[in-house]
Amino acid sequence: MSEPSVSESIRVLVVEDESIAADAHAEYVRRADGFELAAVATTGAEALKVMAESARDSDTGAIHLMLLDMNLPDIHGLDIIHRVRGAGFSTGIIAVTAVRELPIVQRAVAAGVAQYLIKPFTFSSFSEKLSQFKEFHESMARQPSTINQSEVDKTLAALRSPGTANLPKGMSEATLAAVVDLLQTAHAGVSATEVMDELGMSRVTARRYLEHLATDGSAVRTPRYGTPGRPEYEYRWGARKNRTGGT
Repeated sequence: MSEPSVSESIRVLVVEDESIAADAHAEYVRRADGFELAAVATTGAEALKVMAESARDSDTGAIHLMLLDMNLPDIHGLDIIHRVRGAGFSTGIIAVTAVRELPIVQRAVAAGVAQYLIKPFTFSSFSEKLSQFKEFHESMARQPSTINQSEVDKTLAALRSPGTANLPKGMSEATLAAVVDLLQTAHAGVSATEVMDELGMSRVTARRYLEHLATDGSAVRTPRYGTPGRPEYEYRWGARKNRTGGT
C-alpha cells in the first residue's frame, strides 16, 4: 500500500461498535486538519471488508489509518490487526479502547499499533495522537527510498513525542477521566451541581472541569431553562458539529 503524500489527506477508518462513540470519533476525525473520514465500521467483519474494498478502489484510495476498538461483537481487535497485517496492509493502526489489561496492550504494541488511546479521553488527547501520526506519515513521505539511522530515529520519534495536551494547572488526569466517564454514561445533560453531587467535589471544581471539556470541544454546553435561581448550564458529551445541521 502506498503512503499518502505530504499534501494528501490521511484517510481514516473508524472501527467502533458503540454508536455514540463511533459518531464522536467520526466527528473528531472531521475536525482534525489533514484527515479525511473514509468510513465507519461497527464490526470486525465490516472493517475487514472496507479495507479490502478500499484497496481495490482506485477512485477513493486505500485506508491510511484505522482507529480500532479492541472489544468488538464478532472479532477481537488483536485478531483484526493480525488479519490486516497478514493481508499485506501497512495501514497505521491506533487502538482506541477501554481495554487496560497490560497483556492486551503489550500484544497490541507487538502487533504494530502506532498509538494506544484509552477511553475515556478528551478531544485534545485524541487530536494529539492524530497529530503525532500525521507528523510520522509526513516524515515517511519526505524520505528517500533508502534512509540512514538518524533519519529512522527522527521518523520514529514523531510517534513518541512528548504530550502537548497538558491540563491547566491544578487539574488532574484522574479527576478529568471521572468527569468524562460521567458525561459519557449520562442519559441527559448534567450540570456542575449534579457533577458535584455525583463525584463528591465542589461546584467550582466541577464547573472548571466541565468548562475545560466544553472549551476543548469534547462536550457541548447549553443553557438549562426552567430552573429556579441563577441560570445554569448543562453539559453533554460529544463534539459540536460545525456544519449545517446544528449541534
